[in-house]
Amino acid sequence: MKNVVLEYVWLDGFQPQNLRSKVKVIEGWSGHPDSTPVWNFDGSSTCQAVGNDSECLLQPVRKYEYGLHPHYLVLCEVMNADGTPHETNTRAQLRRDVSQHTVEPEFWWGFEQEYFITSAGRPLGFPPIGMPDPQGRYYCGVGGNQVRGRALVETHLQKCLNMGIKLTGTNAEVAIGQWEYQCFAKDTLQACDDLWMSRYVLHRMAEQFDCDIDLSPKPVAGDWNGSGCHTNFSNKHMREVGGEKYFANLLESLKTRHALHIAGYGENNDQRLTGEHETQHIETFSWGVADRGASIRVPNVTANHGWKGYVEDRRPAANCDPYKVAMLIVETVLDA
Repeated sequence: MKNVVLEYVWLDGFQPQNLRSKVKVIEGWSGHPDSTPVWNFDGSSTCQAVGNDSECLLQPVRKYEYGLHPHYLVLCEVMNADGTPHETNTRAQLRRDVSQHTVEPEFWWGFEQEYFITSAGRPLGFPPIGMPDPQGRYYCGVGGNQVRGRALVETHLQKCLNMGIKLTGTNAEVAIGQWEYQCFAKDTLQACDDLWMSRYVLHRMAEQFDCDIDLSPKPVAGDWNGSGCHTNFSNKHMREVGGEKYFANLLESLKTRHALHIAGYGENNDQRLTGEHETQHIETFSWGVADRGASIRVPNVTANHGWKGYVEDRRPAANCDPYKVAMLIVETVLDA
């Protein structure tokens, strides 16, 4: 029988959470998630258990075909030894939250994942000493004096598309060595799963290029943009009914829960949300049509289309947990 490589991927207990993985080789796997074995790992090495009771379980929830030979990436939830969700398992919390809705709200999600490609602790394109030219010409730039790391970016894009992860675009960002890709899905759990797995693939491929990926909100201090994970979202009502009054109520609900959202939108986000570099200050909530300096940007296409469509939450940090972000947004939208 043919050997199949299953690469189990999960989130650890650190803050922000890191991705972990290990490989199991099995024979005669059917490919169905229910036939994928539950596995275990040493939770004492991932900040998820103590040494004298260290076994945590890996419950497969979604698979992705990674290579031409039988090699699959298997996204897993972390469970306690008794099969209940581990306290670090934010996916299980979102799963329960989504399943409680008797009417399917049909959320669509577009995550804009920004990141820096680094080498020896510095972004690509930064000299060993000092700083490169100020940002200005790097955004969507072309040429070795404007962008670095394109080969990794394009390899990652193609790999994700081949895996069934719907990346809808990518571009060089405003600092040299900084990039963004957009990850889209019409299902809440899949959108978050796909973003985590796209991050995993990016980190994994960076190994081949002798580089690292930095998802911290403000990798370079000073007059440089930080990295966010701008979250575009809508549900069926927003897209098909909408109305200026409805959106006004939604924006007011987001304002009321601003502090709650900020607390769940990533670690060290205060270093990025300063009110400068295309951000609103972390302690202030604002919204505006086509305003990239606001907490929430209402696109022109939404405002000019009878207030039907989506909005962009610009507050989440690059290192945010999309399960937490989606849970906060779903709860706020459905209560609006």
